[in-house]
Amino acid sequence: MTAKKLLLAAAFGLAALPALAQIKVGVSISSTGPAASLGIPERNVFAIMPREIAGKKVDYIVLDDASDPVAAVKNTRKFVSEDKVDVILGSSITPNSLAMIDVAAESETPMIAIASSLRIVDPVDAKRFWVFKTPQNDAHMMTAMSEHMANNNIKTVGLIGFNDAYGEGVISEFGKLAPVRKITVVASERYARTDTSVTGQVLKLVAANPDAIMIAASGTPAALPAKALKERGYKGKIYFTDGVINDDFLRVGGKDIEGAFLPAGPFVVARQLPDSNPIKKVSLDFIKLHDSKYPPGTANSFSAHAWNTYLMLQRAVPEALKKAQPGTKEFRRALRDSLEGIKELVTTHGVMNMSKTDHMGFDQRARVMVVIQNGTWKLAQ
Repeated sequence: MTAKKLLLAAAFGLAALPALAQIKVGVSISSTGPAASLGIPERNVFAIMPREIAGKKVDYIVLDDASDPVAAVKNTRKFVSEDKVDVILGSSITPNSLAMIDVAAESETPMIAIASSLRIVDPVDAKRFWVFKTPQNDAHMMTAMSEHMANNNIKTVGLIGFNDAYGEGVISEFGKLAPVRKITVVASERYARTDTSVTGQVLKLVAANPDAIMIAASGTPAALPAKALKERGYKGKIYFTDGVINDDFLRVGGKDIEGAFLPAGPFVVARQLPDSNPIKKVSLDFIKLHDSKYPPGTANSFSAHAWNTYLMLQRAVPEALKKAQPGTKEFRRALRDSLEGIKELVTTHGVMNMSKTDHMGFDQRARVMVVIQNGTWKLAQ
């Protein structure tokens, strides 16, 4: 081989190395549509994530799925067929995340969802073998909520939630716990994320006269039933899920959501946590980073769920690299195995311990009860 050819071969060889070494991450989030109040803060976090893990460049390919499961699947297929990603992150909401699972499993690509439903990761069957998630399970949050209700002498509850996988998942988990707490569900209604009126449903709830009403919805659309309940003079307690924790919800809900209770990840009240809680430091470190790039105080629960995908990869990637290089089937499998092997990882929402049967990994340290007071979140006593 001539000297010129050797130089060309060396040049092409060196040019190929970065592509092989690069970790490619496909991110599908709902930055438009009904779930935009969740997806926008998540998108902002992916824009400031470190671009290197364990000495490898990380390329985040971020696409909007417009809060639509069909678009989420389309994005996921692009990630695996065109972009050849090593891992998939997203989506922001349960219906989209559930729709993405088949593609992740077919392509044997690990996926970390940023949506909350237990159904995303349970049971860990052949498909969910490849899927993990950062938000707490519905069961964690409903345990906290039902306990709070029982402690406040609530005996009857009315339910209204989204008519999709998120609403049904939350209501199902609450239904399992209510009898244990001696709570009776006296009415149960549904509505669509895109509905502009829930008058009919609210009239039925008010007629049942429950001690409390739980709204199983996320983002700004969750404010709609609360406003209608106040208009109809409902005086009982109102509970929301952790899916409402963002400033847009507080703005849209206004005075109509004052005094409402909800379960939340510790991140939401990080500054109110005792210094002995390890979650406090991790949360405050993330807030400091976020405040350096965006208006101070805009980091929220969904931002933190997105950040935790980075913390998971930061822990798992070095282990996976011991077995294979990015861009290969072997690396994807090694990364999946490393994610499942995560132990005692302190995140912004809890301490994560994964296992073969638990692909979320949080225990009861991952939730607190908060109350909406003066337009913000306060740790409930």
